[in-house]
Amino acid sequence: MQHMKFESPDLVQGNIEKIEALFPNCVTETRGEDGKLKKAVNFDLLRQMLSGEVAEGDEAYEFTWVGKKAAIVEANKPIRKTLRPCPEESVNWDTTENLYIEGDNLEVLKLLQESYLGKVKMIYIDPPYNTGHDFVYRDDYSIPEDEYEDALGLYNDDGEKLFLNTESNGRFHSDWCSMIYSRLLLARNLLRDNGVIFISIDGNEAASLEKICDEIFGRKNFIANVTVVNNFKGRSDDKYIATAHEQMLIYQRGNFVSLGVEVPEEYVQEYKLTDNKGKYRLQGLRKRGTGSRREDRPNMYYPFYYNPKTEKLSLRECDGSIAIYPKLSDESEGRWRWGKETSESKIDELTAQLVQGRNEYDVFQKDYLPDDGSKRSKPKSFWHKSEFSAEAGTLQVKSLLGKGVFETPKSTELLKYCIEQSASGEDIILDFFSGSGSLAHAVMEINSQDNGNRKFILVQLPEKCDETSIAYKAGYKNICEIGKERIRRAGKKIKDDSPLTTQNLDIGFRVLKLADSNMNDVYYSAGEYGQQKLDDMESKIKPDRTDLDLLFGCLLEWGLPLSLPYKSETIDGCTVHTYAPGDPDLEIRDALIACFDEKVPTNVIEAIARRNPLRAVFREECFTSSPDKINVYETFKRLAQGTAVKVI
Repeated sequence: MQHMKFESPDLVQGNIEKIEALFPNCVTETRGEDGKLKKAVNFDLLRQMLSGEVAEGDEAYEFTWVGKKAAIVEANKPIRKTLRPCPEESVNWDTTENLYIEGDNLEVLKLLQESYLGKVKMIYIDPPYNTGHDFVYRDDYSIPEDEYEDALGLYNDDGEKLFLNTESNGRFHSDWCSMIYSRLLLARNLLRDNGVIFISIDGNEAASLEKICDEIFGRKNFIANVTVVNNFKGRSDDKYIATAHEQMLIYQRGNFVSLGVEVPEEYVQEYKLTDNKGKYRLQGLRKRGTGSRREDRPNMYYPFYYNPKTEKLSLRECDGSIAIYPKLSDESEGRWRWGKETSESKIDELTAQLVQGRNEYDVFQKDYLPDDGSKRSKPKSFWHKSEFSAEAGTLQVKSLLGKGVFETPKSTELLKYCIEQSASGEDIILDFFSGSGSLAHAVMEINSQDNGNRKFILVQLPEKCDETSIAYKAGYKNICEIGKERIRRAGKKIKDDSPLTTQNLDIGFRVLKLADSNMNDVYYSAGEYGQQKLDDMESKIKPDRTDLDLLFGCLLEWGLPLSLPYKSETIDGCTVHTYAPGDPDLEIRDALIACFDEKVPTNVIEAIARRNPLRAVFREECFTSSPDKINVYETFKRLAQGTAVKVI
């Protein structure tokens, strides 16, 4: 009978398995430090398999910094941590599908690798901008925390798990790059194939961040570097230019399709023309701006033929037709936005018009207003709305929590604009630098407006509030307390403002807190002790851990979402937990049944087996001997052959 591992996945071994699937001859076995055999890559053979495509020597295009290799190693390294449920700080614990997780986001992302692998539709993050005043998360967990503190001085007198990455630090940029790199590596794994990530950043690290994202997501998955006007007056303390904007980097996992954004009413007025397909406006097919000359894309320089009498446009010359070539304003040769094949397949969407003042024709695309009433279009690369500003975000938090409780929160309208074009229905949205909880606020608001059921996962380190701060004096000891209270008040306000249309709106969240493993050290090294010594030692489970702690620890390992319903019941004196209960009438099996009692009689084990769950887990201590374990195995083999059974 298998034991639960209770540690995050070893991503290195996962990567080796991916290589093995492509090149099985390149994977062999080697003996690890513990003396056990494990898979390893024969890099010499892999190099031969890849032949001339291997980058040799020092001359290769790459972006690197001091600590990059260590950041990769750290991202792949497993940890022995868990998430402890905290129902007393949650809202609607039993019914909500939202999560609020407190803890270092690197470790939390590691723990979420099984439960949310490839399940997140949209990620939004607003990481530290590395201005010299930001806290940066540490990334080295290879030595005990007290030794780390002494060696690197990353803890202050209050025991805060952060340090100021000031410019006097010789690794000012390197530290920041390492911090964000390891987290984005893990975050990419959580995105769906059609998922997308939005990252707010300013000029301090925008160039570095784009290179890092190119490497992690692939340049082909770059969508845009959007300019977001967030300060209409500009920052008066800037030395040369009053900065009035920041940037939003957008990357896809691979197959993202934008949902578009609602066209403002002033834009709708531009759709003045009509044909049998509906209302449209004209957009020039000729390429403008950078890369618009013939020599830039010679294959996109070709003629259209237009007959003014029949008003027919074609790519083939006919009697009475006029050849139309792309021409720039200086009369030099330009190019079209579409290639010849695309133009031919979409010729019905094109028309020719006489250009005023030039007495010659040009080709235009008919840009139709959607006829489904949605009035949606592509978002532009320049977001310039007062409701997207930092001031708007500050006013939103002020209205809920009071003045000065949280500085520079993101505007919910800005985040709703990202969500609008990216996530719908029951999509999962993640923010692992969640700050004051703006993303949760935005998700609840947009769900209330379009009757969606999007779910949020927020992750935030419980950074302590300065004792002289307004937030601390208002009773908030750390940022997580601010975020949770904001979500509570925002959810209540949304429901109070629209009670008839928000009856089913999910404004709750389950609070989970990062903690050391539920298991004592002996659990991970039981093989080093004889049975008698094991019997004399302390329990494998830490004394302060509850059944709920153990249950959620099992969910992380088995890759089950942390937001599903569960029930607890008593069977012959034993407490039995059923996670994600099924429906026998629909032939849907229970996802997991657990019993953590120290003694579980045979009739209880049989009752669990008869329910035929997908998974079952027990405490090893409930079996007093090896024959007892064999009997459990035989019971499930007889009554529930398809059930995976493990012990802790």
